[in-house]
Amino acid sequence: MRTFLVNLERRPDRLAAMAAQLGRLGIAFERFDAVDAKTADPAVLGAPFAQSGPLGTLSPGDKACTTSHIHIWRMIADGPDDYAVVLEDDILLSDSAPEFLLSSDWIPKGVGLVKPERYGDENQLIVIGKPRLEVKGRTLAPLLSRHTGTGGYIISRETAARLADIKDKIALPVDHLMFNPNNSPAFEWLKPWQLLPAILDQREEVGGSTDIHRTREATKPRGMALVRRQLRRNYYDLRLVPRQVMQVLTGRAKVVKIPIA
Repeated sequence: MRTFLVNLERRPDRLAAMAAQLGRLGIAFERFDAVDAKTADPAVLGAPFAQSGPLGTLSPGDKACTTSHIHIWRMIADGPDDYAVVLEDDILLSDSAPEFLLSSDWIPKGVGLVKPERYGDENQLIVIGKPRLEVKGRTLAPLLSRHTGTGGYIISRETAARLADIKDKIALPVDHLMFNPNNSPAFEWLKPWQLLPAILDQREEVGGSTDIHRTREATKPRGMALVRRQLRRNYYDLRLVPRQVMQVLTGRAKVVKIPIA
């Protein structure tokens, strides 16, 4: 199972930190030269994206990050492996990560996307469904609620090919496209599964503050435009809550925290 590491050429510090960490864990990787919002032609960078979407207008950093993942999906789709690992360059991996990242033998048949990451703080809550499978002493379950972040995921060749072949204009950042049922049209067929406990999370102490945050701040709307964007986001965040509550009350789902081990 190949491991791709997304890394900007101008961030050799991040590459060195990740190479040291992955080397210690015995995980070989292939560096992918990430699309850089600072140097990319704005017209070319913006071509695959919609003018606006559920979260508003995408920042150049979000577009560049999403485009990088699309390029990797194409490489995975054309590659020989049934599954591949995609990592960003600001993550901290647990010592147990090699058990899950060196081979795909533990992934059940029919599962095309696994999220072994915790995104957010230790009190983050998510909704998981059934079946809840035991794999290598951990739980693997369908993810039913928003749990964004693409610091690390495992994806099948078929799923990567389908994502790479999306014809519609993309209206969401890559992490919402993959892991947010509130607003992603792809979530329903992606059917991601969550690994619990998780084996990695994004940390500023690994890579420092992300460049994406700076481009988001630069393109952030002001005044009534900001109010309208927030109201739209709130609508999408709340619209699935009744269904999720019913799933929990009827025993078809449960709310859990995401430990890391």
